[in-house]
Amino acid sequence: MTDREKDLFEQLKRLTTEQRNPASMDIDAKSVEEILLIINSEDKKVAPAVEKEIPYIAQAVEIVVEALKKGGRLIYVGAGTSGRLGVLDAVECPPTYGTDPEMIQGIIAGGRKAMFRAVEGAEDHEENGARDIDLKNVGPNDVVCGIAASRRTPYVVGAVKRARQRGAKTLYVTTNPRSEFDLDVDVAICPEVGPEVIMGSTRMKSGTAQKLVLNMITTTAMIQLGKVYENMMIDLQMTNKKLIERSKRVVMTVTGCSYEEAERVLKEAGGHVKTAIVMIKAHVDAAEAKRRLEKSGGFVRKAIEDDTRGD
Repeated sequence: MTDREKDLFEQLKRLTTEQRNPASMDIDAKSVEEILLIINSEDKKVAPAVEKEIPYIAQAVEIVVEALKKGGRLIYVGAGTSGRLGVLDAVECPPTYGTDPEMIQGIIAGGRKAMFRAVEGAEDHEENGARDIDLKNVGPNDVVCGIAASRRTPYVVGAVKRARQRGAKTLYVTTNPRSEFDLDVDVAICPEVGPEVIMGSTRMKSGTAQKLVLNMITTTAMIQLGKVYENMMIDLQMTNKKLIERSKRVVMTVTGCSYEEAERVLKEAGGHVKTAIVMIKAHVDAAEAKRRLEKSGGFVRKAIEDDTRGD
């Protein structure tokens, strides 16, 4: 065993996510329903673990919102399951909230092909993560969020270190204890979910916790950026038939108008849901609705309440 192999072995041995779970020691001898009950019982521990991290998640959101307002980007970096979750969260923002695809991005060790098939060894070198940050031309206006259940993934560590060197704000999401977190980042988010049902299978509780955290970061950031009115998506893009009909339904639900009126007003608004809502709720034309939205920074509630008219 080489010194590097010995060091890695010792690191893995100490990780919470690499321990054996007493609740599933004889899972291989259980019936199908008993196995499912064990998994479900362990999954129930995830949400409370994430809840304990809300103060840190809130700090992360504030950093992200400030960066996005300045034209910066949120860039997730991960390997394997963690990398796929970052890419997933990033690619779902444009159709959901009408964001520019450049605003929130995901980088996965091994590149695009690693999304669909594991690329063994892609995560083993810090310099690869640093290189990918350089290729993204990360700068002071950006936020880079490392995602790694173990905390130690070299690719992710290298990416976060380089991002910090380039002046970016840095976040880190890991499911091992905060007491063992030793990286220099702006905010660490560390939900402790305990050992996995299957030892080391961090696509389970750890993956679920990471998904919850990423959902919370981007959803809250989008609300803070005016992409939600009441509890409805109002900046979605009408890029397919489902989203066209959803847009009409959103307008109808918010305003109480008919299907036909929603269709007509959306057409006048150029397919822009926010504009259509303001037009109906404030009884103004498209030009005035757009003026109000621009004045309010894109917040529909403020635009509706604005009682000043343009010249």
